[in-house]
Amino acid sequence: MLKSIVIVGGGSAGWLTAGLIAAEHRAAPDGLRITLIESPDVPPIGVGEGTWPSMRDTLRRIGVSESDFFRECDASFKQGSRFNRWTDGGDRDAYFHPFSLPQGYGEVNLPEQWQAQHPQIPFADLVSFQPHLCVHGRAPKQVMTPEFASVANYGYHLDAGKFGVFLRKHCLEKLGVHYMPDHVTAVNAQENGDIASLQTVKHGAVAGDLFIDCTGMQSLLLGQHYGVPLIEQKHVLYNDSALAVQIAYPSDNYPIASQTSSTAQSAGWIWDIGLPTRRGVGHVYASGYISDDQAEAELRAYIVQTGGPEEIPQPRKLSFNPGYRAQFWHRNCVAIGLSAGFIEPLEASALAIVEMSAAMVSEDLPATREAMDIVAKRFNDTFRYRWERVIDFLKLHYVLSRRRDSAYWRDNTAEVPERLGELLTLWRHRAPSRSDFNRIEEVFPAASYQYILYGMGFRSDFSRSPKPEEAARSDAYFQEAATLTKKMMNGLPDNRTLINHIKLHGLQKI
Repeated sequence: MLKSIVIVGGGSAGWLTAGLIAAEHRAAPDGLRITLIESPDVPPIGVGEGTWPSMRDTLRRIGVSESDFFRECDASFKQGSRFNRWTDGGDRDAYFHPFSLPQGYGEVNLPEQWQAQHPQIPFADLVSFQPHLCVHGRAPKQVMTPEFASVANYGYHLDAGKFGVFLRKHCLEKLGVHYMPDHVTAVNAQENGDIASLQTVKHGAVAGDLFIDCTGMQSLLLGQHYGVPLIEQKHVLYNDSALAVQIAYPSDNYPIASQTSSTAQSAGWIWDIGLPTRRGVGHVYASGYISDDQAEAELRAYIVQTGGPEEIPQPRKLSFNPGYRAQFWHRNCVAIGLSAGFIEPLEASALAIVEMSAAMVSEDLPATREAMDIVAKRFNDTFRYRWERVIDFLKLHYVLSRRRDSAYWRDNTAEVPERLGELLTLWRHRAPSRSDFNRIEEVFPAASYQYILYGMGFRSDFSRSPKPEEAARSDAYFQEAATLTKKMMNGLPDNRTLINHIKLHGLQKI
């Protein structure tokens, strides 16, 4: 019987995994024991994280207070992403990928009617109220809206280092997780090839039935011990480096952005995330197309152009090899987080994959070693599919670009994943639909593809003539989006006002 789970590595991945499993299975001395081993000398990699709306449900399942989360993690609201200069590189080149579905999504062919009736209006601006909330810095809920509930769909921006500490405190105080601040020096194997225990400096051999590798890019268990290779994706997505820096606001009441901004550069793009106390800004780029010094110069120029200071701290350099493991669960070891793979931070899929992985481990937790191989097979199939869909979706942003001002952008249309290429062929004559993404829990739904596709100027040559009644129904949904926009603009506070209220008074419990 499965009695003991050992998680190696803390940070967001380790503590989210510990929290979800412990909350679901209520770790207790006489039941399932969950132990997390974390090296006290290894700082978290996180430089300021963006999440999806799924994080709200994850935090609720773990049992934390959203008010405490805002207070302790320097958190703010995220309602989507804004992409600048991705399509043609011009000053007016911008579009949104909001978190809220289009009004009438799935009921009528909104892209067809948008293209026929209102092509001069950006697609997301017509079908959704949320881009307008982002432009004006509105919060996604009111002061009286309870914890985790929403008026507009939202995720979070947060300080990754503080988030790990916050989760650790909750897991230890509320969920019965056992904590070992220690160094793993060796992996002890059983005769059948399973991991028997982990050798540590202070606690000796720590035995377990299931071992979860959250050791980051070193992938201590799955990668180093078992030798499960990384399926590299640099031939598809070229970025392999990042420079990150924290920028102070010019004043304490400076507006907090409602979205992650992504601004394309000559050989990559710059993220801009607004937290309550600062901005987190970073340049993600391909080292084969631009030097570190050139990338830093572009980063510094962007910061000045967006109202930041000319003098900034020395940016922190991060390097990564884009790809994912050939297997994620091997024998009695499963990798979650960076140990399983990393592509690039565009669209903030990293924490979402952690949430999905931890949730599936918890929900399908095998009762016995015999059942573990069945669960592992299902897990590997599911996450191989999910990683491939992440790659497709991220590559879509590059493939649709019309920029030809550098070799980076010219080359980015050369390598298109087969499935994405097939979908683009289909979408020349119809919009992305649910039939294209038919798994129950898709990473990105068809609505997200519509936002990117039509936000970047793609046009579908719809072969059939639209029916008059469809035009009328679409117009009703377009008007509904406009009405909601006006109503929410008048009824929602700005981000800083709501966050200040949360810090002082908290939110109502559900």
